[in-house]
Amino acid sequence: MTARIIAVANQKGGVGKTTTCVNLAAAFATMRSRVLLIDLDPQANATTGCGIDPRKLVASTCEVLMGERPVTGTVLKPGEIGLDLLPGSADLTAAEMFLMQEDEREYALKRALAPVLQNYDWIFIDCPPSLNMLTLNALSVADGLLIPMQCEYYALEGLTALVNTVEQVRSSVNPGLQIEGLVRTMYDPRNNLSGAVSEQLIEAFGDKVYRTLIPRNVRVAESPSYGLPVLMYDPACQGATAYKALAGEMLRRTANQAQ
Repeated sequence: MTARIIAVANQKGGVGKTTTCVNLAAAFATMRSRVLLIDLDPQANATTGCGIDPRKLVASTCEVLMGERPVTGTVLKPGEIGLDLLPGSADLTAAEMFLMQEDEREYALKRALAPVLQNYDWIFIDCPPSLNMLTLNALSVADGLLIPMQCEYYALEGLTALVNTVEQVRSSVNPGLQIEGLVRTMYDPRNNLSGAVSEQLIEAFGDKVYRTLIPRNVRVAESPSYGLPVLMYDPACQGATAYKALAGEMLRRTANQAQ
């Protein structure tokens, strides 16, 4: 059985994209799944969130995309998290420029991952907060797209562009790509707007919207500065519990689809 590949993307920044990617990957790792977390964002926040300093890396996802290094020779095993990390760095901007000149540029990540798909159960890709060549590489290899959404006024506007991109990718380079689901992040039940946007999301996407809500939580916000997912930083806090529940919901959905 090969890995299920999930791209985590939203071109709107500040929606908890990286936080969701890192903590979901960590949640699956705590359930004894073999997990690879790929940092495809030049900001490399998923890398620092796992306690790795991107400025001290010998190699990153950049060299993998450019065909200079294999995935197996580049992955790191950060501390106590229990997953493999393909780290990101600012050099990914150069990788994007390099790919623009290449033939079949949208398949670079797919080619790089092919030899290691049997080694993992789940692969999570933290995409840049824009619909660029790096994001296209992630969508070209992914089975599903997970969209973290903050329930605020502008959230729905950006979603239309992302859904259109999925349709284009499906019709051109990856017919198997599905929207895995939408997860509501930084949710504040006291905020009337959160409830209204949440209802609109469910109206538009139905059961694609996960039931699990990720609450606003100080411990979730603090954990990256300690180089740990919140599941390791404070396993009992509301945020950690929510990400474990989201992983469980994803597993159940996958099992139901397989039947």
